[in-house]
Amino acid sequence: MNIAITNGLLLMPPAFRAGLGVWSRGNGTSGSATWANAANAALVPADQDFGTCLEILKQSTTTSLRFMGETPMIPGVYFRVSARVKIVAGALCNVRIAGWAGNGSRNHVNGLVEQGPTTALTTYGEVVEVSAIIGVGARRGVDLSWGTEPIYGHFGIDLIGSNGGAVRIESIKIEDITAAFVPSLIDWVDVRDYGAKGDGITNDRAAFIAADQAANGGSVLVPEGEFFISGDLSINSPIRFMGKLRTPVATKVALTQSFDFPTYAKAFGDETLGLKKALQALFGYTDHVTLDLCGRRVDLTSPLDFGSFAPDLKSFSNRRTISNGAILAVAGAAWETGQWTSIATYDPAQPYKLTKVANVAAIEIGSRVSGSGVGREVYVNAKDVENKTLTLSQPLYGGAGTRSYSFDRYRYLFDFSGVDQVSRFNFVDLDLNCEGVASGIMLPAAGESFSIRDCYVKGPRDRGITSIGRACQGMLIDRCDFLSNEMELPAQQRTTIAINVNANDVKVRDNRFVRFAHFMVAHGGGHIISGNHWFQGDGFGDGLRYAGLVLTLSNVQTTVTANYIDNASIEWTNEHDAYPDFSGKEFTFGGLTLTGNTCLCSNTKPWFTWLTVKPYGSGHYIQGLSVMGNVFKALYSEVNRIERVDTSIADLDYGKMRNIQFEGNIFNGIVNYVSNPLMVQHQQNTASSTWTLPAIDGLPFQGWARTVQSLVIEGPITTAGGARSDAQPFVQTETGTAKRQIRLNWGQSVKGSVSVYARMDRPM
Repeated sequence: MNIAITNGLLLMPPAFRAGLGVWSRGNGTSGSATWANAANAALVPADQDFGTCLEILKQSTTTSLRFMGETPMIPGVYFRVSARVKIVAGALCNVRIAGWAGNGSRNHVNGLVEQGPTTALTTYGEVVEVSAIIGVGARRGVDLSWGTEPIYGHFGIDLIGSNGGAVRIESIKIEDITAAFVPSLIDWVDVRDYGAKGDGITNDRAAFIAADQAANGGSVLVPEGEFFISGDLSINSPIRFMGKLRTPVATKVALTQSFDFPTYAKAFGDETLGLKKALQALFGYTDHVTLDLCGRRVDLTSPLDFGSFAPDLKSFSNRRTISNGAILAVAGAAWETGQWTSIATYDPAQPYKLTKVANVAAIEIGSRVSGSGVGREVYVNAKDVENKTLTLSQPLYGGAGTRSYSFDRYRYLFDFSGVDQVSRFNFVDLDLNCEGVASGIMLPAAGESFSIRDCYVKGPRDRGITSIGRACQGMLIDRCDFLSNEMELPAQQRTTIAINVNANDVKVRDNRFVRFAHFMVAHGGGHIISGNHWFQGDGFGDGLRYAGLVLTLSNVQTTVTANYIDNASIEWTNEHDAYPDFSGKEFTFGGLTLTGNTCLCSNTKPWFTWLTVKPYGSGHYIQGLSVMGNVFKALYSEVNRIERVDTSIADLDYGKMRNIQFEGNIFNGIVNYVSNPLMVQHQQNTASSTWTLPAIDGLPFQGWARTVQSLVIEGPITTAGGARSDAQPFVQTETGTAKRQIRLNWGQSVKGSVSVYARMDRPM
């Protein structure tokens, strides 16, 4: 007789002729009665069908025959227990395979099925084979599914039914039939084989871990069913799903060899939940840095709120990326803007705080603040309900006081506001289809080095990328397309903003922004904005045009170069200053470089300008501005100037201007050529000792004529009688009521022609 060996273990019981002392009349456990010397049992030496066999006379309701050896229960292995029997005399009865399950404490495991199918013995002398399959997993075809608690069993047969029959048994066979039962297990393992129930209630985590360990280079199969997993789980083998997983919110599942969105969507039976669990794993484990959507589109009916689906995520600084797919917002109530109005107190001495905030508990983190004295793009990034305070992303310029404020909480496809700090997160090759339903991305309150590249942000309802704190530090936005949801509206009716930033060193390069109210509202300094095209025109004749780029830090240290500024402008303010008046203790406006840009407008008002400086307090001036090598072109109607000061709140101090360079620019369709220094030609036809040049309009911002850089006499200087004079003038600057005139004093009455290079600043 063949001996079956599994994992080096002897499974096959000995033949009956070797002795009946190892064959129990009870459950097979040590100490139970054996068939040795039993009065109703005997060995038959030469049966015509079986050779040597055991004959038992059935005398009790259930007559049991159990092998007393412990057959090990091995996860992933299936046994077949079989016996060939026949009834030779007496009352006919029934037969079945049966067993007894034991645990590691040598105790019986209750509640399991321990009897196989019953077979009737209906004809004397007819050989009948009975069998049952035993294993850990609840698989189709398994008769005795015992799970993982039993570690061994005692197996044999039961004779049941009428007493008095004589039954002969050839042998009891125990065989490993795993390969025959599930042939494809050669290269994958089934979690059911390791105790997984798939009933949606039992925690199958241990079975998944056991299957993963047993895969040994193969794959893990999750069959049909709902498998509940409680406790973090990491599967290091390739895995495929026919069934689905269910977990508590905080449980992280890492599929390290199958880490992509389609696998997670299949694993959780839902694309949105699958994406959430994949992102949770992306932050929760170190095995992968990129979540690949594999070109798939995910439809969202509510925001991806990292604070809710990854509640353990508080701070994260390792590089992570989501890439290669599309996110689509589907209309529904979850996207509706939250709105609140509250009375609160502001004190510039605590520039980032609102105190004594009524109904503070209701106001959500991430809400945009508006009201008297509030600049653009100010957000709530923290709140203290007990002390009734809100922390703001920027100071307010309106001064101390108790006022009414409005709070609007937009809804975003990706919302990091519930996480304290995230750095080095990348969005790559994504379509963010906001569809006028949702906004795009809300950054956390803290962090740095976010990157958005090669993405499309289409139709944000309110905002594209919002910074509520300083997580925008060092942010990179490259080669993206931002398309407004307000394409058909005239420019003055638009409210959407593509990007806002609060911190420093942001790089915005080679992007396109179409028809937003502003493409970017930027605080902080050290920004580089290059190679972009921002277009904010409309199809309405004689239309209004507004700022595409709004800079809200006075000393901005920002370079804007090689952009196509199309029917839009740059507005430079200090609206995020708690003390907007210049005191001499801080930096005033300076550090802005505009070079190599193409600036176009069409069908617009003559007062439109491409650069507007708007001080929100008195006493400011410009100390450091370079506008060089740009092209300014107005189509279909002229504009008066390329630059101006918005004096609706305060004017600049023109007597303190420093280091302003306007040179090498090209003007088409512009009434006033603007330069600093500016060459002014003057022809004096009547001899006079004092020549007063006309008011100079071509100096930047219509500034004062503060300095004469050089004076060139063109041709002879003559007296009234025509005699040549060698007189040399001295100059007086800042003359006239507007201080935009220059006076030349010659010492005698002369006439002639001069070219004066005037400046509206002084270098030092």
